[in-house]
Amino acid sequence: MFERTIIKHKDLEVRVSDHATEGMIEILSMAVQGSEGGLRFQLRNITSRIAEYGDKIRFVSLYRKNKVTGTVGSCYRITGQGKLQYPSSYLRYLAFDSVYQADISYRKKKEIIKTEKDDSFKKKTLDIFSKPHMVDFDLIGENDKHIMYAFVESMNERSKNLIHQVGYEYIRSFLTVAFSRFNPKPDPRVSRITTPEEKEKMRELLLDYYRDHSLFSTDHIFHGEKYYVLREGGEIVAGVNAIPSVYKIYDMPGVWGWIYMKILPKAPYFKRLFHPEEFRHLVFHALYCKKGREDLIANLFESVCAAEGYYTGLTWLDDRSELFEKLRTGVRMGALNRMLNAKPGLVYTRFLNFTDEEKDVFYDAPAYISGFDFS
Repeated sequence: MFERTIIKHKDLEVRVSDHATEGMIEILSMAVQGSEGGLRFQLRNITSRIAEYGDKIRFVSLYRKNKVTGTVGSCYRITGQGKLQYPSSYLRYLAFDSVYQADISYRKKKEIIKTEKDDSFKKKTLDIFSKPHMVDFDLIGENDKHIMYAFVESMNERSKNLIHQVGYEYIRSFLTVAFSRFNPKPDPRVSRITTPEEKEKMRELLLDYYRDHSLFSTDHIFHGEKYYVLREGGEIVAGVNAIPSVYKIYDMPGVWGWIYMKILPKAPYFKRLFHPEEFRHLVFHALYCKKGREDLIANLFESVCAAEGYYTGLTWLDDRSELFEKLRTGVRMGALNRMLNAKPGLVYTRFLNFTDEEKDVFYDAPAYISGFDFS
């Protein structure tokens, strides 16, 4: 393990590390994701998820007087296929200590901003987010083609402003899809795959299914050994990885948000689906379905919920993809999805050493949204 300083100015410094320190974990565990007026929630399983990235994650952290005050993770992977295949870095785990939040005094904020401006410290820090070779991944060269990307809530103006400053471009949008059943029932056609042969077959099916998507990666597709498939006549016609996850929900926008927060937790049956203090759900990751059999996805999801002991599942899909359209119009996803009024998420990318022609294909291709990265 390592941690080293890459920028220093007065009592501020930026360090890069290949692991999350206790100070980083504390900040990340206390951080509330989202923005005022939108969905605001807190992740509950950060330490175990970070461990799953192994040696493919780096943290860039801001220290003030030798105390960590902010951090962001950069996760390395190869994404896409054909013209869409490039080494990529996904940014997640952005969090700042309360000293940098809105509840500090104006005087103190003014002092911090002034300090950051001295000697272009802020600019040097932001430049890191367009220079992935600085975070000590041996596989990344300064002149290599590389994609850096992040998912940003459409209402989060602060994050959008930051991402624009470092040259990221908006390319696609996506929506949350919720699945729920009050009493999920198992389906005898659904089983969990366990053998190397089954996994390799499933991997091939997924690669073919997402061959026209940007940002698809086979990393973590069998996370937790909980990949379930639905078979007909011995053929795999649908499959998904189920990742148990827990959020603490602080706020949801709109009238339906108020109902979610105030009414559902007290209503018979509905409280099974949603409880803001401990929103237990499955994340549906690496979803596969044979073309024309999208109606079976509800059967698959319900059986997986029954097997894992959950009532609710979430997944995220490009809102202009064929699969999203099929789920929206032809699959009975349940009460929670009907009430869900989620705002779009935005896919922002920074294309390094790309020609305009090489970038253009990413605007037309649907983006793959990794459920693992939301769990």
